[in-house]
Amino acid sequence: MFAKQQTVNHSTEDHEAQVDSAKAQFLYRAVWRWHFYAGIIFAPFVILLAITGIIYLFKPQIENIIYKDYYYVQATKEKLTAEEQIEAVKKAYPGASVTKYKPSFVSDRSAEVGIVDKKVPMTVFINPHNGKVLGDLKKEEKFMSQVERMHGELMIGKAGDRIVEMAACWAMILLITGLYLWWPRNKKSIFGTLIPRFSKGKRIMLRDLHSVPAFWFSLFISLFILTGLPWSGLWGDYINKIATATKTGYPTGLWDGNLPQSTVPSKAVADVPWAAEKLPVPESKENKTAPLVVADIMKIAEKNHLEDGYTITFPKGEKGVYTLSVKPDNPKGEATLHIDQYSGKVLANLRFADYGILAKAISIGIALHEGRYFGLVNQLLDLVICLVLIGIAVTGCMMWWKRKPSGTLGAPSLPKNFKLMKGAVILIIMLGILFPLLGISLLVALMLDWLVIKRVPTLKKWFG
Repeated sequence: MFAKQQTVNHSTEDHEAQVDSAKAQFLYRAVWRWHFYAGIIFAPFVILLAITGIIYLFKPQIENIIYKDYYYVQATKEKLTAEEQIEAVKKAYPGASVTKYKPSFVSDRSAEVGIVDKKVPMTVFINPHNGKVLGDLKKEEKFMSQVERMHGELMIGKAGDRIVEMAACWAMILLITGLYLWWPRNKKSIFGTLIPRFSKGKRIMLRDLHSVPAFWFSLFISLFILTGLPWSGLWGDYINKIATATKTGYPTGLWDGNLPQSTVPSKAVADVPWAAEKLPVPESKENKTAPLVVADIMKIAEKNHLEDGYTITFPKGEKGVYTLSVKPDNPKGEATLHIDQYSGKVLANLRFADYGILAKAISIGIALHEGRYFGLVNQLLDLVICLVLIGIAVTGCMMWWKRKPSGTLGAPSLPKNFKLMKGAVILIIMLGILFPLLGISLLVALMLDWLVIKRVPTLKKWFG
């Protein structure tokens, strides 16, 4: 009788083990299917973003070569005042209005004057030693502006921004699902998991070149994606609102007295650091005296110890303020100052030390993403990450192309009556909340799969 009971127990345990194994296999195929679809759809975008990212990484070096005749001058002992430089620009561009001024921060570097000439904004480069105008550039004419537009919005505006954001979010899903598929489980050998196999045929070699580098660089890739998202329109605004609501962005109480009357955000009047974009712009108190000149504002900048490379944005209207902003390579030197145009009083002074924990993390992340936090080493590290991303995307596409059957997309089939585990459902919901565009696109994909693809025989055969 005891033997019979023992046999029943073993039978029950074996059955439970088989059920668990089947569930695991079903989940594996489901994850593989979503990894496959996400890869096929978004791999081209990942490659494009990585290539444009590589170019933008080396923006300082590239622009110093392309615009060397605009950027560099022969240094002399004499130097014109800021007002004399601006007057020289006004003479060269009669009728133009001056919007900003960036002083020469080294002796052999030109100064920059922002103007609007015939409704066209541009930057004029001027020799600070003799007042000679070296040339002008419209923002859209700059090579890096085109690269930035391609990288950030595919050169199609808001719709492109949303596509790029969605691609970045799905890249995170690709990374998560890829790590799940890579997980060695019953494998004991380091080959194929930690080291690629080059002598097992092209198919296995491609698989290992796809999965092994993705594992080794998974942390870097995830950080690279997350540090790029604050620029995106929807998620960037989303995280900025969270930072403001939780007081982990810029702090309140930066102003002397009540909050500024203006509700205009700082990004609407000047190019400011990310943490200052939503900072309300204060207003100058009406004064019968004439507005301060640029030289006075530069003295205020020096008194407040702003780092070299800051830009002075001029007031707009009688209540407008001078805005000083600087975004050095090390975000700890970031600063945004709003100054009363009449009295010179500093109405707002936002520094890195004032940032909340989220704003500090994002500011450092942006500097790392752009490859400027610790110089050339940072650029080279980002270059390697971009090259790995390209390699992962290309090998993934090559694997698909080699195994794709004729007449179908070649997607892994989903088991019949498959139901996601509760843990997987919770993870998907959390990711959908964290990345809204991901959640929306995932719902759309599921609806298309359930309502269209499964009901149309031709599509069902094609998509698997």
